[in-house]
Amino acid sequence: MSWEYLGYLASALLVASLTMSDVMKLRWLNLAGCIAFTLYGVAIDAVPVAFTNGLLTFVNIYHIIKLKRQPTVDAKK
Repeated sequence: MSWEYLGYLASALLVASLTMSDVMKLRWLNLAGCIAFTLYGVAIDAVPVAFTNGLLTFVNIYHIIKLKRQPTVDAKK
């Protein structure tokens, strides 16, 4: 398998995430893209790519947890 395809998949996931109007969907797609880019960076020995996207993975996880803990607003009120 060419690692280049993993890089293209990661790029597509990040671009798709930025088209989302739902913040939770944005975070999940962005998380998937960051994980894919981290793996890609490790595979091609690109430490800056792996390191940056590894950190962004944790940023996305933090925000997903934060969003899930938010109280939901009841539309009926």
